[in-house]
Parts: sequence; structure tokens; C-alpha cells
Amino acid sequence: MGQPDSRETAEAVQPELPPGQRLQRGWPVTHYGPVPKFKPDRWEFRVFGATADGDKHCWNHEEFSALPFSTVTADLHCVTKFSMPGAEWGGVLTRHVLELAPPAPTATHVMVWAEYGFSSNLRLADFASERAVFATHQGGEPLTAEHGFPLRLVVPHLYAWKGPKWVRGIEYMTADRRGFWEERGYHNIGDPWREQRYSYQEEPGDGPEL
Repeated sequence: MGQPDSRETAEAVQPELPPGQRLQRGWPVTHYGPVPKFKPDRWEFRVFGATADGDKHCWNHEEFSALPFSTVTADLHCVTKFSMPGAEWGGVLTRHVLELAPPAPTATHVMVWAEYGFSSNLRLADFASERAVFATHQGGEPLTAEHGFPLRLVVPHLYAWKGPKWVRGIEYMTADRRGFWEERGYHNIGDPWREQRYSYQEEPGDGPEL
């Protein structure tokens, strides 16, 4: 019996990637600025802004680590044009945080805040995706500091810059405003399947009202 053509076999298992992306073996380290030093006694995760009860909600590292752990298999698409398909992420689903500290009915967007004042804005619907996760693990192992330990956000259907490393909290917002990279020329939404990389590609309604 003849053997299948190896090239055809490779093509059959090649994952579908967004336009302009290339398959990445391994996981490159990409970030802006230094790697922060984790201080567990000072670490706090905050939910604030337009919350349903008007209060701020906080968890220290021990309390956040005790929240229900979920595993999600999802791709990671970096705007620098590499994609890491089928990665296993473990952590706390964003939907669980939304249940514990719900937003006000008027909230439409979320600003994700990370170390050094880094921020990334998301539509509330994107943040609430069933596969969005505050990841503490990747591939069954704790994240390394370079990859975002102790906490990074993963929103699989958006470019990876929308999921910051070293997350410290979220702010519910009643109107959109741009985060760190969005203020520096990156697309306000960041959908890799529509190749929304840069702000000049934005269409009416994609960005905050001026």
C-alpha cells in the first residue's frame, strides 16, 4: 500500500491562521519595558469604575489564587505576525470575575490595568468571551515572569496586545477610551481575522467618540 505524501499530510494538519500571520514554534518573549518583580504581600487585583454596586472589589494574591481554576485551549495571535495555535491556558475565566464583581448596566467597555500603569481597552462583550481567561498557567505549568507571571489576560479572538501581562485589575467604563498601545497607533479593536493592526485602518465606530 502506498504511503501518503508527506507534504499533503502536513498541509492537512496545518492550522488556519488569520491573514498575515505565520505559525510559531515555541513562545517568543515580547513586551515593552522591564519585567516587574513580583511581591506577593503587596499584590492586589482590583475591580473598580462603573461597578453594579458602586464599590471597589479587591482580592490579594492568596484570595485570587483560590478562585475556581479553568482550562482553555486557544490560539495566541501576536500583532508582530506570529501565531501560537492550540495553546493550553489555565486560570480564572473573565466571566467568573464578572459574576463576582458585576458591571453597572451602563458599562460598555473595560480598561485592563497592569504593572507600570500599562493599559488596554476592550469592549465589554470581548472581555466577557467564554474563552477569555486571566491566565496563571500555560501548558500545565505556571507562567514565567517574562510571560506575565503571576497573571496575564488572554482574549483568543483578539491580537495578544489586548491581553496584557502582569495584570493588576480592571476598570469598568461607560464610554470607550484608548489604552497604552491604542494611543500609540494600534487599532482600537484588534481583530486578527480582519487584520486590524493599526489605527489608520479604523472605520467609523471602531474607536472612541471624539
